[in-house]
Amino acid sequence: MIKAENLVKRYGSNYALNDVSFEIGEGEIVGLLGPNGAGKSTAMNILTGYLSATSGSVSINGVDILEHPIDAKKNIGFLPEQPPVYPEMTVIEYLNFVYELKGCDLDREAHINEILSVAKLVDVKKRLIKNLSKGYRQRVGIAQALVGDPKIIIFDEPTVGLDPKQILEVRNLIRTLGRRHTVILSTHILAEVQAVCERVIIINKGNIIADAKTSELTKTIEGGYRYEIKICAQPKDVIPVISALGSVKKIESTGAKDADAFIYIVESTPGVDMRKQLFSACSSNQWPIIGLSAVGTDLETIFINLVDRSEEVTGGKKNKTRRAH
Repeated sequence: MIKAENLVKRYGSNYALNDVSFEIGEGEIVGLLGPNGAGKSTAMNILTGYLSATSGSVSINGVDILEHPIDAKKNIGFLPEQPPVYPEMTVIEYLNFVYELKGCDLDREAHINEILSVAKLVDVKKRLIKNLSKGYRQRVGIAQALVGDPKIIIFDEPTVGLDPKQILEVRNLIRTLGRRHTVILSTHILAEVQAVCERVIIINKGNIIADAKTSELTKTIEGGYRYEIKICAQPKDVIPVISALGSVKKIESTGAKDADAFIYIVESTPGVDMRKQLFSACSSNQWPIIGLSAVGTDLETIFINLVDRSEEVTGGKKNKTRRAH
């Protein structure tokens, strides 16, 4: 559906995007994740044809977006960070306006009614947009992206400024859309990606630093599994025994306690599940275990790890000079 090849966007000597390439298939829900200023919005604007790249290419459903922009854009529905709504229009007036603007040839009444239903706007369709809450205005922005039934829906920071209830509603709506559309969600909010996306592309300082399924992203981190374990035994006794296990790379006491249990962080050797050996060792020494939980594998930890690592790699280097097409 989407193919971006060697995208570069340069402003003077600064690179917003630096040789970015990726492909997104039909039916995927993909999160484009990165800190503020990473290049996410630039990438979105290039994918949608709002901005041209310094070099590189984008094809939408096999159509080059610069060579055939109208044909390519028919496949895209876009919600920018600021919803492009007209406050003085009612919701239904606005959607009819967008319908005409896009030159749709679908059954107008049936199509717009379906969008109102999907976006849960039926009850407010005759209200002025300026009188709606921010959450509903965001829904109107999503609704305009659905006009024309595009194959690809792109959201740029869709929940910024919303309250927790509105955020949950928008996330549920995005999941619903993923049943019929390819969805790209650009955000810097980690929970957003973890809640709705099947795949994550992480970008930092204009470079892709990770591209993996959300469930497999932990594999991009070098090293083994890490666990917090609560053992009812003194560190001076526990650490030598656990350190000697072949599956354990490192163990350290956090200094904290839970009742009479000391809390330890244990890291396995790469690719090894050490839990059976941990339980066996504690059982042999009659050390009760009152808790075991994975740590360091949540998306926030992974994200920070990858961003820090990418900045260490690029920290002392200058971007190579590229020739614009």
